[in-house]
Amino acid sequence: MNESNEFEYVGFWLRVWASLIDTVLMLIVIFPILFAIYGSENLAAGVTLSGPANILISYVLPAIVIVAFWNARQATPGKMAIGASIVDEKTGEKPSFQQNVIRYVGYFVSTIPFCLGLIWVGIDKRKQGWHDKLAGTVVVRRKNRGTEPVKFGD
Repeated sequence: MNESNEFEYVGFWLRVWASLIDTVLMLIVIFPILFAIYGSENLAAGVTLSGPANILISYVLPAIVIVAFWNARQATPGKMAIGASIVDEKTGEKPSFQQNVIRYVGYFVSTIPFCLGLIWVGIDKRKQGWHDKLAGTVVVRRKNRGTEPVKFGD
């Protein structure tokens, strides 16, 4: 078994923070497009958006963007902000495209039963959610990421 003292698993709260960053960034992209298509008066009035444009913009676009980031950078902008990356659980290398797609679909599996598969990150010793387990991935970051360790005294 290969072990690395250079990396650590990224836990629940850091991953929540990364998800919040990603959500805000995605909304900054999606809302203007929805406003352009449906008009601000419909969105402000709470009109339910339906049709192919909403499906493409609200569901397909985020899936493509997220999987593309995972393929290109092994992380979304939120994970990059916390210094985390997604790696294959067996090799520590970049996950395959197939693993990334399975991981994305796994988010739905993780979310459906009261988000238990996401909460699992806080319970699991390797900090894997169900989506990670399904895809065979882990989320890691370098230990001691600062340039110089903190020293007190002389």
